[in-house]
This record gives sequence, structure tokens and C-alpha cells, in this order.
Amino acid sequence: MDLYIYYRVAETQAAALLPQVQAMQAALGAQGVQCALKRRPDSKDGLQTWMEVYGGCAPAFETELAQAVVAADLAQYIDGARHTEVFVDIAPCA
Repeated sequence: MDLYIYYRVAETQAAALLPQVQAMQAALGAQGVQCALKRRPDSKDGLQTWMEVYGGCAPAFETELAQAVVAADLAQYIDGARHTEVFVDIAPCA
């Protein structure tokens, strides 16, 4: 499965959040998780929308990620909630 997690970040918090997310993703990447970090090119009302992407994850990864987010103390930089979308590959037809 692939996880897509998006949230809003105040422009004034973006520079502080970036190294925190990068360090967290580097640690997860060292465990073999495919990680990416993206953001929308525009801001609205002083907020940026960021997206973390994790590819090829096992279902148990959601718990591991939640623990990593707490350990990295990301909540202090995020405006509102983190929203998670889960996608799975479509099985080919026989």
C-alpha cells in the first residue's frame, strides 16, 4: 500500500518543519521505506499544503509512522490535522 499524508503549515513554520520531516524520512528510508516530501506550489492565507508520500508499505507501517511523527514532534509546526489517504495497487485481470 501507499500512504499520502497531507497537512497545512504556516509559511512562518516551514523552515523549522523541513529539517524535522527530512530527518524522520531519512530514518524511515534507512529501514527500506520509500519516502517523498512535496508541497503545493502556492500558499493560501499564509499556509502551505505539504504532502508526505510513503510507497510500498505494509499495513503495520501506519503505526510505525505515527510513532515517528510523535518522536519528531511534528505537531508543533502543523496547522490542524494530518490527513491520511491509503491507496493499494490494482490487481491485474487474469
